[in-house]
Amino acid sequence: MVGLPARGKTFVARKVQRYVSWLGYRTLWVNVGDYRRARAGAKQPAGYFAPDNTATRGEREGFAMAALDDLLDWFEKGGEVGIYDATNAERCRRDIIRNRCAAAAVPHLFVETICDDPGIIDANIRRNKLGLPDYAGIGAKEAFGDFQARIAQYARTYVPVEDDEGSYVKLVDAGKRVISSRVEGYLSSRLVFFLMQVRPTDRPIWLTRHGESEFNVVGRIGGDAPLTAHGKEYAELLASFVRARTAHAVVWTSTLQRAIATAAPLGHVQAWRALDEIDAGVCEGLTYDEIKAQMPDDFAARAGDKFRYRYPRGESYADVIQRLEPVIVELEHERSPLLIVGHQAVIRVLYGYLMGKPQDECPHLQIPLHTVVQLTPTEFGYQEERFAL
Repeated sequence: MVGLPARGKTFVARKVQRYVSWLGYRTLWVNVGDYRRARAGAKQPAGYFAPDNTATRGEREGFAMAALDDLLDWFEKGGEVGIYDATNAERCRRDIIRNRCAAAAVPHLFVETICDDPGIIDANIRRNKLGLPDYAGIGAKEAFGDFQARIAQYARTYVPVEDDEGSYVKLVDAGKRVISSRVEGYLSSRLVFFLMQVRPTDRPIWLTRHGESEFNVVGRIGGDAPLTAHGKEYAELLASFVRARTAHAVVWTSTLQRAIATAAPLGHVQAWRALDEIDAGVCEGLTYDEIKAQMPDDFAARAGDKFRYRYPRGESYADVIQRLEPVIVELEHERSPLLIVGHQAVIRVLYGYLMGKPQDECPHLQIPLHTVVQLTPTEFGYQEERFAL
């Protein structure tokens, strides 16, 4: 990462971390500010960050190198994607990073966040910086002024990434413009496309399973069963819940009737085939007891590795992740409050992505019926609340 403070570097870095981890890459995020707070204490005045402060410059460089050492050591142990979250505002610092990565045979990509809009910068400071440990017990006005002074110190020596520094992506004014140069390879290209969708937003995301279906009552999996009376009641309660919070919700559902019927009281919905429940193949319509009796080997295989187990002629959780990627891209691009009405496996995977859960945990996440999971964005991820209706 590259950029002055309060430009959204950590927001973008954590988005990248969740995305590439969700795709299955072994990913590590390190934040140099965390190293500084842990080793030198959180409460440092703006002058501590002055480039000509000879008493602290060496110490700060030491923290940066310690974080880089840990990241490169992690690559040696099998890591695949590393995210180095710091200002890296000076060309000399970036040269060190490039040279050390090259020596370790680790390709690099600079992601620079650029913003000169005072409104966006001020909002970032107030929303994300005043709550840092650096300002615990300090009034908002004093903290705001100190952080502005900190930015001014970094700005004294800030040099934007230049063409001769290798691969880079520049995100200008919170993603309104994206510039890329010398981006090569599958993952880097895929990442650039993802970064083009990312925007800071405070809109909530609501995740919920469909209302109770006739198959839920008898414990049968898959299928396209209609809602029960309880399921229809949940549909009305869900509509009231959403309308009480916004008049402009975007609503996505699967193409299965139980999901569409659950969202129907809200009016217009967009149905995605990618949001359909995991395909149980030859097991569609069976209960788990029937699968255990008729297909004991498959039942045992699923119990042994629920994430990678693929139903005969059906799907695995790993397959569901792959087909949900277009939904993730659109989700990041969407700016309005968003309700997704889906199914247990699909909502588990979407929740796992948004909350940064390891892939193997997704099949075991608790997503009960008739419950809305509300996720509100923060700089580091999402704040979660659950509402049983």
